[in-house]
Amino acid sequence: MTDNKLDDTTILLEVKDLTVCVKKEGKTLKILDNISFSINEGEIIGLAGESGCGKSMTALSILNLLPLGISITGGEIIYKNCNLTALSEKEMPAYRGKEISIIFQDVRNALNPLMKAGKQIMESLELDKEKSIDKKQKKKKVLEILSALGFNNPEKIFETYPHQLSGGMCQRIMTAMSVIQEPKLLLADEPSSSLDEESQNLCLSLLKEMNQKNKMSLLVISHDLSIIQQYCSRYLIMYAGKIVEEGKAQDLLTPLHPYTQALVNTIPNKDKRGKKLENIPGKVPSIDDQLKDDQLKDDQSKDNNLKGCPFAPRCSKAQNKCFETFPPARIICDRKVHCYNQNEANHVTN
Repeated sequence: MTDNKLDDTTILLEVKDLTVCVKKEGKTLKILDNISFSINEGEIIGLAGESGCGKSMTALSILNLLPLGISITGGEIIYKNCNLTALSEKEMPAYRGKEISIIFQDVRNALNPLMKAGKQIMESLELDKEKSIDKKQKKKKVLEILSALGFNNPEKIFETYPHQLSGGMCQRIMTAMSVIQEPKLLLADEPSSSLDEESQNLCLSLLKEMNQKNKMSLLVISHDLSIIQQYCSRYLIMYAGKIVEEGKAQDLLTPLHPYTQALVNTIPNKDKRGKKLENIPGKVPSIDDQLKDDQLKDDQSKDNNLKGCPFAPRCSKAQNKCFETFPPARIICDRKVHCYNQNEANHVTN
């Protein structure tokens, strides 16, 4: 947690009160709402939540790769004492790739359909002007990474176009492109979502190896809590653009926030064999839902700022105050949670 930093760790990235908004129908609507977290050098942390909670937008914000019409409206993103949010688009390429790299979730759109896979990976390597290695050495490095990612015939894959590969293969090509420069920080957005179990293990094992060998930090975005528990040291749970719980990965399966508990209850395991898996009632509020809510508040001449815990409408433990103000952070057993049900906790001022 950002409040419990160890003396012997170095903070590589710190996100402070980050707010990201989109303008729609004359309204400014929040996608990320005042989120804060840090990543230490050589650390792997996991970011989890349902689709539409803002996980991918968090990663895109760090590299200033937000879609058109979406922008950072508040907060800071500090990388090695540099405020990335203050940099111009001309200055950002110095950080993209070599310093901070990303595995995009939508790999089909991220890859160039007119360029062979090997050439695309080599092109990523060529962006590092400080490493003067010849073309033969570059190709050798590409083939080594392809082999490490489970391709039995890397030479063939090197000469193949993306449309000739399966979704899982494209995912591994994207992984190779992202790690070949050996970045200091890797943002892995659902790095194993389209992979079979064997390929998933190979991909995550390579990332873990690079983490240990090069002290590469990772932000692993995943809907799979078992991956976060296995590979990460800490977890962040996001809901509707807010971080509602964070703590050590070893504590993930004994959560404090009702939303985290609901996510854990959906995980299949041997104890639930033959039983119907639980579903979380309702859905994550969308931008359109937020727009309708704002319009209703305007009609009633009320303040149109979002209030309350966004999970309250789906929560069986919700109290009246849960709908009125977002719960302040509370520390319980080295975990930070935003929930009024944790009354025995020590209050922490944000």
